[in-house]
Amino acid sequence: MGLEEEIEDLREEIAETPYNKSTEAHIGRLKAKLAEKKEKLENQSSAGGGHGYAVEKHGDATVALVGFPSVGKSTLINALTNADSEVGSYEFTTLDVNPGMLMYRGANIQILDVPGLIEGAAGGRGGGKEVLSVVRTADLVVYVLSVFEIEQYDRLSEELYNTNIRLDTDPPNINIRKTHKDGIGVTMSDEVSLDEDTVKQVLREYGYVNAKVTIPHDLTIDELVDAVMDNREYLPSMVTVNKADLIDKEYLPTVKSELRDRDLDPDDVIFISAEEELGLDGLKERLWEELGLIRIYMDKPGRGVDYEEPLVLFEGDTVGDACEKIGGEFDERFKFARVSGPSAKHDDQQVGKGHELADEDVLRIVARK
Repeated sequence: MGLEEEIEDLREEIAETPYNKSTEAHIGRLKAKLAEKKEKLENQSSAGGGHGYAVEKHGDATVALVGFPSVGKSTLINALTNADSEVGSYEFTTLDVNPGMLMYRGANIQILDVPGLIEGAAGGRGGGKEVLSVVRTADLVVYVLSVFEIEQYDRLSEELYNTNIRLDTDPPNINIRKTHKDGIGVTMSDEVSLDEDTVKQVLREYGYVNAKVTIPHDLTIDELVDAVMDNREYLPSMVTVNKADLIDKEYLPTVKSELRDRDLDPDDVIFISAEEELGLDGLKERLWEELGLIRIYMDKPGRGVDYEEPLVLFEGDTVGDACEKIGGEFDERFKFARVSGPSAKHDDQQVGKGHELADEDVLRIVARK
């Protein structure tokens, strides 16, 4: 029996096994085995060669447009950036990842026009694995849906999940430490609903014999498997609905209802028309917000504050992160910095590398000679 057949058998057994406390450990073991075999199959497929989609990251942040064929991603990236992506009315127009650069608020945002996904992409159909390997490198995933096919969201989400991409969630906070004796010891908070034997079964499936496991919060079996595998990508996402110019007023309630059915707030979704270039200003603003970008104006000795080309960082970044992005010898020669703006208690506050910066701070780095 090949790996694909084994995977299908495991899926069927999981689906047919009723979930309760008495079967929880068994299901946990099955899901661990399923994840292991899926990874093995993926590695085998990757080793087989084929055309890849490696894209070098450029700019201050990277956005991946994810959608089915002919949803309008090529038209959208051409409207947003300096890309030149072939546009056609037939499926599979885009055969390679096509990067473009959006210039917005002083930031260079790389946008990747990823070839249209199809069902089964995570299993290798349509070059799906190569495509999704590009998505894993992005800072933000943007679903591009057709206003007439909102249900595409379900299939895209499934493909992304099956290729180990976890959207809009944090990694499980689990600590696993290998030991040399005493078997598997599990320490869990009172809020954890999983049975201790389930945790042990999952770990044993991955070869753990002796280990100390600490689980401070509740989680599902799938999240436990994710934590043990430790190869998932956790990314934020947002949704844009294209071809909004074609919506009749009578059809709009149906669109909003379909969005709500998928726990998507219609007021939170960005409606656009890439063809007519409608709604793009709102989309750019939303990309900026979701990426969490901030502008830092550098006070350069002898030249004053550079407001034209800010240093672009992410929310939560520090003076140390700024030094690292600037490069050169700032890291080794750093003495202190002076900050004015939203993050400073007063103008020209003297700070160290650990100081957290905010949007539109003015930063001057003082280096040792």
